[in-house]
Amino acid sequence: MINIFSRSSHQPLKGLCVTALFLLLTGCINSDGLFQTEKPGTQEHTGAESRISIVINDLGLTFPAGLDENNNPYLSYIEEHTKLDVQITIPPKDVYEEKLNVIMASGSTPDMINYSEQVWMNNYAKQDKLMPLDDLIDRFGPDLKKNIPKEAWDRVTVEGKIYAIPSLNTVKGLELMYVRQDWLDRLGLKPPVTLDEYYEVIRAFTQDDPDGNGIDDTIGLTFSDSLGRSAPFFGAFGIQLDQWMDRYGELVYSSTLPETKEALAFLNKLYKEKLLDTEFPLNRYNSMIDKIISGKVGLFSATWYDTRGPIAANKKRDPRAVWIPLPYPVGPYGDKGVYATELIRSYNVIPVQSKQAEDVIRFLNFMAGDGYRDLKLGFENEVWRMENGKMITDFVEHDKHLYRGMYQSLIDLEKPDISKQRLDSLGDFQLYENLMRIEDNLIPNAFYGSPTPAMSKYVQKQKELREKFVLMIMGVKPLDQFGGVVEQWMKEGGDEMTQEVNEWYRAPGRAQGD
Repeated sequence: MINIFSRSSHQPLKGLCVTALFLLLTGCINSDGLFQTEKPGTQEHTGAESRISIVINDLGLTFPAGLDENNNPYLSYIEEHTKLDVQITIPPKDVYEEKLNVIMASGSTPDMINYSEQVWMNNYAKQDKLMPLDDLIDRFGPDLKKNIPKEAWDRVTVEGKIYAIPSLNTVKGLELMYVRQDWLDRLGLKPPVTLDEYYEVIRAFTQDDPDGNGIDDTIGLTFSDSLGRSAPFFGAFGIQLDQWMDRYGELVYSSTLPETKEALAFLNKLYKEKLLDTEFPLNRYNSMIDKIISGKVGLFSATWYDTRGPIAANKKRDPRAVWIPLPYPVGPYGDKGVYATELIRSYNVIPVQSKQAEDVIRFLNFMAGDGYRDLKLGFENEVWRMENGKMITDFVEHDKHLYRGMYQSLIDLEKPDISKQRLDSLGDFQLYENLMRIEDNLIPNAFYGSPTPAMSKYVQKQKELREKFVLMIMGVKPLDQFGGVVEQWMKEGGDEMTQEVNEWYRAPGRAQGD
């Protein structure tokens, strides 16, 4: 058994960069912006045959005292089984892409970089700064080939060659509706199904004192800024913002469709009547969550894991609170649903300068094969144990071991049995059931290729379009300007994007990235 608080017997402490520039890149960028392949004071790893250097994101995860990204039991576990000495650098999250670009421009690169943006991967692949991986995968990545579907490989293929090892999004969608059943019961209401029934519940939750405290202090519906957590209400009109949809054999941008205007009109009505949180344009995520925890909100679009987060926190604060999932609101034409997540969560690439490409593939292959279960679930008999055929999680140890996610996320796979076991072991939060409910109500994005040149060029215009929609909901910009806003967007890059997307759509075989 590995003790999380002790140094593994086979893993000596690795040296850290101790210059003042440590803060610049958490360790391994020198004053010229070059990646250091050696760490000052690093000892040879006992039993290691090769050393690889990798740059990853910490995902906001932290380590228990005495451990760090280069000294912990999970990294030791990987190193022991792969016979590799893995040196890890974690750039600051807020300047992650900037630091990656410095590394790529320097000519002194690590052996592997992990990043979540496909545009970034595409651009460097087309500049011949990333290594084609087809032959390496065939020779050293049998578990990668077996466990990653062809659809994902297609999406990391640029001009006929694979340039990244993809990590999959194992969660197909994020949002579903949750409501305070005790508020419904107090007001004599049934769980809403249609959009009209949702309107009545939202109105009653705002105006009819659902918490019974005699104070006008409840919110019928809340979003976060930039229309976060609004997906089910656009789904009621058959669309999702910022997606592409097939209309008569051509792809069109969903945000430009008449159905989007109808959804905005419904939300504008809620806002004018003060049934939609009037502060939503200023609601940072934490502000919205605080309102839910405090008991001001009785209905909102939750993420599948909010039952273990703000909903659980609200129930702890108010033992009378009873939350239940709702059917998605059904709109005037019978539509409902929410957006689907992207198939790929991040991309592992190998810069062309790497001399250890084979070892990088072996490293990732272990995490897709023999190492997957321990990295996904944590160590058996520490984080979890089996009792009578059921997985039992030790929540104290679970929380201590969460940092392993920064390694495990490098290669995530579709393993439903493991996912269900893990989620069910976390307690009675309906986590797996929530995911299944979402998967039955997804509105897919018809475009799933690599971002086109125009998408990269006009990404800010897409953000501006959503900002204008917020103004329309607030009534600051009249709804009858929707057509003009769409026309302007088309002139300022939308036409180019639409043309490129449809070229992809018509291409034989739709070979993404070509």
